[in-house]
Amino acid sequence: MTATADREAAASNELMPLAEYLGSVLRRLRALPPLDLDLTEAHGNVLAADVIAPHPFPAFDQAAIDGYAARWEDLAGAGRIGSHPSFGQFESTARSIRLNVVGDMGAAHWRPVRITPGTCFSVAAGAPLPIGADVVVPIHWTDQGMAAVEILHAPKRGSGVRRAGEEVAVGQVLAVAGSYVTPPTVALFAASGIGHVLVRPSPRVVVVATGDELVDVGRPSQPGQVVDANSHALTAAAVEAGAMGFRIGICDDDPEGLRGLLEDQTLRADLIITTGGTGTGPGDMLRRVLSRPGPGRGTVEFIDVALSPGTSLGFGTVGGEEVPVVCLPGEPGAALIGFEVLARPVIRLLAGAEPVFRPGIKAHLLETVSSPGGLREFRPAHVAERRGGGYTVQPLAGGPYTLSGLAEANGLLVLGERVTTAAAGSTVDVLLIDRRR
Repeated sequence: MTATADREAAASNELMPLAEYLGSVLRRLRALPPLDLDLTEAHGNVLAADVIAPHPFPAFDQAAIDGYAARWEDLAGAGRIGSHPSFGQFESTARSIRLNVVGDMGAAHWRPVRITPGTCFSVAAGAPLPIGADVVVPIHWTDQGMAAVEILHAPKRGSGVRRAGEEVAVGQVLAVAGSYVTPPTVALFAASGIGHVLVRPSPRVVVVATGDELVDVGRPSQPGQVVDANSHALTAAAVEAGAMGFRIGICDDDPEGLRGLLEDQTLRADLIITTGGTGTGPGDMLRRVLSRPGPGRGTVEFIDVALSPGTSLGFGTVGGEEVPVVCLPGEPGAALIGFEVLARPVIRLLAGAEPVFRPGIKAHLLETVSSPGGLREFRPAHVAERRGGGYTVQPLAGGPYTLSGLAEANGLLVLGERVTTAAAGSTVDVLLIDRRR
């Protein structure tokens, strides 16, 4: 073994395994305290408790369609069984059946009425079902009479009717803790008589990019300058993960200014994300500043993790309120991968969301790839479903450091610490990326 290989092996032995590091970080955090919010305000938040139906839905027997509410016995004349692709099975009678229309009922009708043999009610969808009625005949199966109506076809018993509690029973779990409040769940809660729900607030995430070399967007880089892509991208990523994102922008490598800015942000942040300065080089001011504890300051620990790209990550607290801070590398590809593996799970945990991690699958690798030994590599890839089931994964050109590859990716190929080569045709792990959440 060469001297270089010896040094690389020794270095890899000093790196903390990614799973161990994530566990140590996430065990230090708790979900944000819950709030009781109105349904509209709760949309987009995560439920802090299971939601139980206090009332049935529908709350009463009702007509599901516009038509005529009747007794099925009055319609069950001689005839043959027929079917229609939209309405299902029905009896097509050799003769029509005439019923007297004794009233009209709309959705706002509230007085109980009883149906008698040989009669029917004209009903609108959502109207209470007359007592004794067990079928609603669609309007287009009749002559649409007003005082009396000719029924041309007899529907199946129960057709056109929604019974009380048919969709939701009292005591039924409508949504479980850890799930997001979506527009359909808002509708379901409201229909079941629920006006408020207990949710976790969306974490307030502040994003700061550090470095004297950084300049804002809208101009090309010059020698000695780097356009700040990270703070924009990470703020968007935080919002995508379910947070309220606040981009502070660029902070120079001034120790007092950096410490002061971060402590000021603790007043409005549930989490601070920094990018840049996590290494041990001469320009890595952030690591030197945040590693020093002080009265009421909190401290951040920087760990070299067996991760590619971006082995150096930081986590700890800042300010008297001990607001958690995640420190990511300054290289944009490494920063985005670091967000996926560390910052995003932290945001999800604070939000009370489940699951915390991206969903993982097994996929058929289409191209042979190499990977640095001793590191868990995350590489942008394109995932596709296979005919007959399963998935394929195609690594994207340029590896994890290319922003164009990350922009195109719908998955991250994961190559473990012991993998140096993954052959085409082998089965590999992939994290699926859903840009909607």
